[in-house]
Amino acid sequence: MTTASFTLAHACILVAALLPIVSAGIAKSGLMNKPRRDGGYDNDDPRAWLARQGDWRARANNAQANSFEALPFFFAAVIVAHQLGVVQSRLDLLAATFVVLRVLYIYLYVVNRASLRSLVWILALAVNIAIFLLGAF
Repeated sequence: MTTASFTLAHACILVAALLPIVSAGIAKSGLMNKPRRDGGYDNDDPRAWLARQGDWRARANNAQANSFEALPFFFAAVIVAHQLGVVQSRLDLLAATFVVLRVLYIYLYVVNRASLRSLVWILALAVNIAIFLLGAF
């Protein structure tokens, strides 16, 4: 019987799952202790509060939504690659690359570099496809 071990790719799943939370934290940063009446964060109605935000806060919230959208494909790709018994070092490298690209994507979203952000999004998607296809070749 073979035993499974926790791989770098598994760790990347955890990190990727936390990226939307990081994005939400960026959107809310600096306003958690400010009173609601003064524009501070509204924990009673956080979605409506976030919807009223503009500029970099709105972009951080958009990055949060996109980060959630990217998760299912990444999770599935890593799990399928593991199931197919791909070369672990390749999977680890690609999974780590995906996470780095997603961190860069969030940064570029927040600082409003739309064209570069879109390029990084495409690269991350391509890496994810490569992960998924590792077992096919």
